This record gives sequence, structure tokens and C-alpha cells, in this order.
Amino acid sequence: MVDVGGKPLSRRRARARATIRMSVETAARLSSLPKGDALATAQLAGIMAAKRTSELIPLCHPLPLSHVAVELEVGEGAVEIEASAETTAQTGVEMEALVAATVAALTVYDMAKAVDSGMQIGAVELVEKTKEPVG
Repeated sequence: MVDVGGKPLSRRRARARATIRMSVETAARLSSLPKGDALATAQLAGIMAAKRTSELIPLCHPLPLSHVAVELEVGEGAVEIEASAETTAQTGVEMEALVAATVAALTVYDMAKAVDSGMQIGAVELVEKTKEPVG
């Protein structure tokens, strides 16, 4: 693990995005799949995953998250997922945002795989990260 003990605390934010492509019919059914509401479940899974990032990614610092949000937007044959994370710490929260977006996409995939075997997860990317001094 990298030693960040000498760095000052900063307010840090990060946003990440993931896309999952599927049939138009599947996209229309995401709120009423046999396993349940994929969108609500994926939102919760992404938030939970952000909180456990340091347990999933070796050498990733555990961070006191002050805010995590996961938003899913259904389009024609795709779901766009945007995750954001915030903390006041000595290191950034981009891994938490990326993990949240990825796990949300995986959750949609898991919940819809019985009705659509052709889904594809792609374009997981960091959109933005910021750092502001505290005080």
C-alpha cells in the first residue's frame, strides 16, 4: 500500500460510467424481470460495492465515504450507469466510483441474463475526479 500518511486531507470526488447493451425488449423489462427490479437492485449493489472497494481491490486504501450515488438511465437497448463517490481523505475515490459502476452493470447483467444472453458490458471509464483543500 502506498504511504499517504504525510499528505494533507482533501475533499475528493470522482465520477465513473459504465454501459451495458441489451435488446430493446430487455431494456423495456428491467423493472419487472423474473428476479425483480434490476434497476433498483443494481443501484443498491453499486452503493454497497463502493463501500467495500478496499476489500475487493488489493492495496486499495479503505476510505471514509461521505457520499455515494449510482444512477441508471435506460435507453434504447442500453443502460448507462453513472456512479459518484466523495470523501475527505488523503487519497482519491476513483476506485470506489469505478467499482460502483462496474458492480451495478454486473448486477443488471445477472438479473437479466435469463431473458437476454446477448448482453454486453463495456465502456467502464473514469469521467472526472476532483480534489479541493479542506479548511
